[in-house]
Amino acid sequence: MKTVLTALLLCATLTAHAATDVVRIGFQKGGGLALIMKKQGLLDRALAPKGMTVKWIEFPAGPQMLEALNAGSLDIGATGAPPPVFSQAAGADLVYVAAEPPPVTSEAIIVKPDSPIRSVTQLRGKKVAFQRGSGSHLLLVAALEKAGMSIRDVQAVYLAPAEARAAFEAGAVDAWVIWDPYLAAAQKAYRPRVLADRTGLLPAYGFYLASRPFLQRAPDVVATVLEQFAQAGQWANTHRQDMIALMAPQVGVPVDVIATWLGRTQAGTMPVTKEIEDSQQRVADLLYREKLIPRPVTIAGHVWNWKRTR
Repeated sequence: MKTVLTALLLCATLTAHAATDVVRIGFQKGGGLALIMKKQGLLDRALAPKGMTVKWIEFPAGPQMLEALNAGSLDIGATGAPPPVFSQAAGADLVYVAAEPPPVTSEAIIVKPDSPIRSVTQLRGKKVAFQRGSGSHLLLVAALEKAGMSIRDVQAVYLAPAEARAAFEAGAVDAWVIWDPYLAAAQKAYRPRVLADRTGLLPAYGFYLASRPFLQRAPDVVATVLEQFAQAGQWANTHRQDMIALMAPQVGVPVDVIATWLGRTQAGTMPVTKEIEDSQQRVADLLYREKLIPRPVTIAGHVWNWKRTR
């Protein structure tokens, strides 16, 4: 009787643990696929057989998300190319588990339409607002390098998107480097001049990152999460109008802003190939060359070989 009772108590304990086991996933305001999955409950249903539930946590930008990942309060997050490099340089042991296609026109350096600044070279000595450690930071560095300049040739004003928009609107900065949907919203509101986007610059893939302890503990859960993101991306690419209708109330911006944003993006969650790894290494090398990180960063050894099942 005692043995049976012990077994029942153990079973109940394991069941209770499984029922409350949570995967914490970070997303940004521009995280369209996360919004789909959160709204439709797709990932929750896929993880239920594994005894897992999902906790979605919103962040204003990638750097803040990866701080949470490094601190152990997040398991998986999606960011642009620079945030993980900055995190690695600071000692974070994160793992690249998947990638997204690099943005081209969905991130840009903008000025007001009446600004006398008409080229990247004319940013010399000017105040430029951007989120430190973000994809916009990399865009500015790469555009300046192409123009024969350095980040030290401008006055960097480190601001999160909401604060940067306020500074841009008030004329407290000369230029703003920003991504969608903030870029699309700014284009609707101010009709700004685009000085540069990522056309002709170093590709900067988006990445899904996982904490190494979580990946080692639950690689099957990470694979399921990535597979669901991939399927959500396939749906999004072929159901634009449905995607717009779904996202508008979630993101809190007008439908036409969502349409502009989605019209220049393409979802595509994929494994991190050697080509993508090499591209990210070039990003890390550029940031080190510009003295934006204190030491060289190596991407090899921080990549997980996700094998898609579909």
